Amino acid sequence: MYLVTVLGNLLIILAINSDSPLHTPMYLFLSNLSLADIGFISTTVPNMIVGIQTQSRVTSYVGCLTQMSFFLIFGYMDDMLLTVMAYDRFVAICHPLHYQVIMNPPLFVGLFYGPTIGVYLASAVSDSPRKFAVFSVMYTVVTPMLNPFIYSLRNKDIKTVLMKLQSRPF
Repeated sequence: MYLVTVLGNLLIILAINSDSPLHTPMYLFLSNLSLADIGFISTTVPNMIVGIQTQSRVTSYVGCLTQMSFFLIFGYMDDMLLTVMAYDRFVAICHPLHYQVIMNPPLFVGLFYGPTIGVYLASAVSDSPRKFAVFSVMYTVVTPMLNPFIYSLRNKDIKTVLMKLQSRPF
């Protein structure tokens, strides 16, 4: 799942960066979302894999703080990008004549909420570590893995660019 996530998100970044017609706010947001998803999953899964392989459940205090800091940073990046993408679509649909003025690139300095809220609500209601682990895996592994499929690979423009990239000789 980790490799599918990283490779899928890298493919989206490559497709968007290689085709200049896709250099619009929405696609740049998708590219940044893919980058944030790579960082998000890379903060937890490699350490989890090492822990499983070595049968170790111990993490140093500094390691825990570092991992949690990056986890929160990439999580907030995901949240902010999804919020800005939703606003971008709102402006494009509700104010199409003003879209170019409102979504002017110099103004930018910048599936997750449900499972995240579920983790905290479930932990308040139940002390079951198994339920907590299922929700945690859902929003730390499954969501970043599905984002390329949900937001990009169903998109006609992305599919066209990927077909061009596939047919190019190396």
